[in-house]
Amino acid sequence: MISQSPIVRRKSRQIHVGNVPVGGDAPISVQSMTNTNTLDVDATVDQIERIAAAGGDIVRVSVPDMDCAEAFGRIKQRTSVPLVTDIHFDYRIALRVAELGADCLRINPGNIGREDRVRAVVQAARDNGIPIRIGVNAGSLEKDLQKKYGEPTPAALVESAMRHIDYLDRLDFQEYKISLKASDIFMAVDAYRQIAGQIDQPLHLGITEAGGLRGGTVKSSIGLGALLMDGIGDTLRISLAADPVEEIKVGYDILKSLKLRSRGINFIACPSCSRQNFDVIGTMNQLEERLEDVMTPLNVSVIGCVVNGPGEAKETDIGLTGGSPANLIYIDGKPAQKLRNDHLVDDLEKLIRERVARKEAEEKDVITRA
Repeated sequence: MISQSPIVRRKSRQIHVGNVPVGGDAPISVQSMTNTNTLDVDATVDQIERIAAAGGDIVRVSVPDMDCAEAFGRIKQRTSVPLVTDIHFDYRIALRVAELGADCLRINPGNIGREDRVRAVVQAARDNGIPIRIGVNAGSLEKDLQKKYGEPTPAALVESAMRHIDYLDRLDFQEYKISLKASDIFMAVDAYRQIAGQIDQPLHLGITEAGGLRGGTVKSSIGLGALLMDGIGDTLRISLAADPVEEIKVGYDILKSLKLRSRGINFIACPSCSRQNFDVIGTMNQLEERLEDVMTPLNVSVIGCVVNGPGEAKETDIGLTGGSPANLIYIDGKPAQKLRNDHLVDDLEKLIRERVARKEAEEKDVITRA
C-alpha cells in the first residue's frame, strides 16, 4: 500500500482559528456547525463537545441576533474548542462576538451591507487578533452580480470573492480564508479551481446544502475529493442534513482515503459474497461501532475468504482472512493465530485494542527518547 499521499498541496498562507492552524503546511482541518438553538447554552455546549470528541477541529455557531451573541459569550467560556461565529445581515453582531471571544468571524459581505459596516467588522477582527472567513454562496450573491450573470455561475462566485478580497487588501487585512460554495458540484469545483490560482489565502471547502446523510456524503465526496486530489483545500466542512457528528466522520473518512490525515482505524473490508466464511457485514458493523473511540491510526483488513484476504492482510497492521474451519489472523503482515466464529468480534476487538496500545506505547517511547 502507498504509505503517504502523492497529493501535492497548493501553497497557501497560514492563519490561526484559535489554536488551529489553517493553511500552509498545517493538516487539513475538519469542522462542523451546531444545529441547536444557540440560546440553549447547555445543548449547544454539549453538541460542540460531541463534535470535538468525534475529531472536529473547529466548530461554527450561528449567531442570528444580539441575544444569541450574548449566549455565545457564555458558550465560549465553557469550551476550549475554536469557535467560528456565523454572522448575517447585522454587522453589529460581529462586533459584539469579537469582544466575547470568537475565534473567527464568518461573514458574507454581500448581505452585511455598506462598505463602512464591513470596515467596522474588519477593524473588530484586527483589534481582537482574529481572522475572517469570507463566505461566498451561490444562493446569496449580490444583486448586481445576479443581474450581470443571470444566474449563479463559477465566474460569478469568483467575482464576488475577489470583490471582497480587494476590499480587505485595501484595508491591509490579510488574516482571512475564503469559501465559494454551491450545491451544484460542477459549479463549486470550477469556482474553487479558478480562485486557487489567483490568491494565496487558505481555502475552506464545502458543497453547500449537499443533502441528507447518504446523498450529501456522495456529493461532498465527489466534489471535495476532486479538489483535494488537485491539492486544493486547507479546511473543510461536509454539509449534511444530519447529526453534525456525522459531518466530522465523513470529513475524516474523505481525508483518510486520500491519505491526507490519519485518525482512528482505516478498515479495508470486502463487500461479502457466498464465499465468505464469516458474516463480514455484521462483523464490520459491530467493529465500527465498538471502536469509534480509537484515535490512533491503524490499518485493519476484514476479508471473508482466501481469494484476496491474505494479500490484503499482508499490507495491514491486523488482517482477518476467512477460512474453514477457522479464520486466520495476520499481525503486521504475518500469520499469527486462528479465530473461530463463535466469539469472532470479541476476539478481533481485543487484538485490535492490544495492537493500538502497543503502537501508542512505542510512539510514547520514541517521544520520550527524543
